[in-house]
Amino acid sequence: MSGRLNIFLAAVLIACSLSLVNSQYQARRLFIELERAQTMTRQFELQWTQLKLDQSTYGKHARIEATASKELNMVPVTPERTQYLTAVGVK
Repeated sequence: MSGRLNIFLAAVLIACSLSLVNSQYQARRLFIELERAQTMTRQFELQWTQLKLDQSTYGKHARIEATASKELNMVPVTPERTQYLTAVGVK
């Protein structure tokens, strides 16, 4: 009977050992996944900061006006260049 008990205890010990190895593997896998997610978070935060800086730079009135005049050949509106339309025959 003690032989059966030893076999049973050995089987339980092996099952516990395999369970421990599996748990450690899962913990390492999850830790690596967490590290990757944290790295991506830092990259996204850096990109967001850069985008906010770009938005504040490109959104300034002087820069918009300079770009419009240089790249799009736009000129400011003056009263001499303004054409007014009147509706004829509107009741």
